[in-house]
Amino acid sequence: MDRRAVIRAALISLATLPLSTVTSTDATDAGTATTLEAFADTLIPGAKRFPGDAAVAGVAGPPGGADVGYLDLLRHPLVGMGPLLPGVSAALNVAAAWYATTHLILLPISVPSFVGLAHPHRTAVVDDLLHGPDRLVWVLMAMLASAAFDSAAHRHTADAVLNGHPGMTFTRFPLPGPDGLWRYTDYSYGRKLADTHPRTTVTGNPS
Repeated sequence: MDRRAVIRAALISLATLPLSTVTSTDATDAGTATTLEAFADTLIPGAKRFPGDAAVAGVAGPPGGADVGYLDLLRHPLVGMGPLLPGVSAALNVAAAWYATTHLILLPISVPSFVGLAHPHRTAVVDDLLHGPDRLVWVLMAMLASAAFDSAAHRHTADAVLNGHPGMTFTRFPLPGPDGLWRYTDYSYGRKLADTHPRTTVTGNPS
C-alpha cells in the first residue's frame, strides 16, 4: 500500500470515526485546538511556548509539533478535515480518559483528558491508537504533523523558508534562489542521470 492509498483509507475511516467511537463530547473549539496541539507535541516534542502552556509538555527544546502550524494544515481547505476535528479530538480524549482510568491516574478537570496526561502517558495513548482498529486515522494525523514540521505543507515552500518556518529552520532546509526556485550543483546520486529533454518547458514539464 503506497502513501496515497494510506491517506485515502485514513480519510474514509476518519469520516466515520466520530460516529463509531465517540458517544458524547463537550469539546469546545479551544479544547479541540489544545488537544490536537498536545497530540502534535507528543509526536514532535517541543518547549513550552508561554507560561502555563498546557498543550505542550515541554520535554524538549524548540521547535516542536505545536509550533509549526499543525492546526492550520488540518484546517486547510485542500485537506478538508476542519469539520472532523472535534470528533477526532473527542476520540483522543476518550482514549486518554480510558487510559487514565485503567492506570489509576487522576486527571485535572481544567483541561481535556489527553492534555491532562504527562508526556510518557500521552505517548502510551498515542502508541495504543497507532496499533488499534482506527490506526489509519492516527497514522494520517501523525503524517500531517510531520508534514507541517518538515515541509510547512500548508504554506508556499519558498515563503515558509524565507520567513523562518520553525521546523524547516530546524532541519536547515536550503533557501531558494532569487527567483524562488531551488537548483543544486551536486546530483543526489553523485552523477547526472540524463540530459534535459530539448522540449522541456521552463517549468520543468515536457511539452
